Amino acid sequence: MAFKLPTKGAARKRVRRNAHLSPSERTIELALTIATWSSVVALAAVFGELLMGAVPALSKIDMVDFFTGTIWNPSHPLYPLYGIVPLFMGTLLVSFGAALIAIPIGLGCTIWLAELASPRVKAIFKPAIEVLAGIPSVIFGFFALVILSEWISVVFDPVTKLNALNGAIMLAVMMIPIMVTVAEDAINAVPRSLREASLALGATRWETIRHVVLPSALSGIVAAIVLAFGRAIGETMTVLMATGNAPVITTNYLHSVQTMTAAIAIDFGEVEYGSVHYHVLFLIGLVLFIITFVINFIAEWVTRRYREEY
Repeated sequence: MAFKLPTKGAARKRVRRNAHLSPSERTIELALTIATWSSVVALAAVFGELLMGAVPALSKIDMVDFFTGTIWNPSHPLYPLYGIVPLFMGTLLVSFGAALIAIPIGLGCTIWLAELASPRVKAIFKPAIEVLAGIPSVIFGFFALVILSEWISVVFDPVTKLNALNGAIMLAVMMIPIMVTVAEDAINAVPRSLREASLALGATRWETIRHVVLPSALSGIVAAIVLAFGRAIGETMTVLMATGNAPVITTNYLHSVQTMTAAIAIDFGEVEYGSVHYHVLFLIGLVLFIITFVINFIAEWVTRRYREEY
């Protein structure tokens, strides 16, 4: 895509447009501009703080061992080990498990609400689903700790009651409202004329949904999935209470695991200020920040790349 610098004529038009604004309109425009840039400044400040906190760790630990080490034991008095692989694997295991549960359920709910449910039923179920997004994560964690873990132990007889499956199910519940809200907006943006044209050509209702509506809303649906997945990766309190916090490498969902966010939450309140362990936690936060940023960038790219304009 080629970018063109604004011409002198465009600059003059912008100046003339601003000249016609009243003082109150200029004040509103300035306030909106400041609000927009404040979010950018806040993002840069968070990244800068994480970077400054992580820099001392770069010279005090072996970065190869950090990114490839398979043991996370930073509190050992003689030989502390800072391998991030167990935390990274725990994060991926729980997040992908949540995605495998949430994506089919979320898409099913979205299609049903947008295309099949009556307005009266939709007025009841849509707010009920969106209420899930407003429930504090500690409530989900408490539910997983007290109730869901008991159900899993009865059904699966796991190695430990608090395990990756416990956290994945709770994260899936937290992902669904985001997916439903964003994906339904994308489906509702598909013009009704496309549906009517498909039905007029003899397609059934399900064929219209499958071959017309969903492909037309693909960019919004993919963005909803990616954004919900980023929400799962960045969740702290729920996985802290539900997964057992054992920093081991495993692919068994019935074993305890520890995520990167849980490691930061557990250790940061007790670690010695300025120690190697202290700065390593900033480094983990920086890695997590970059992962989340990349996920959001992918969602934005998918939205722009496959956007349908009508």
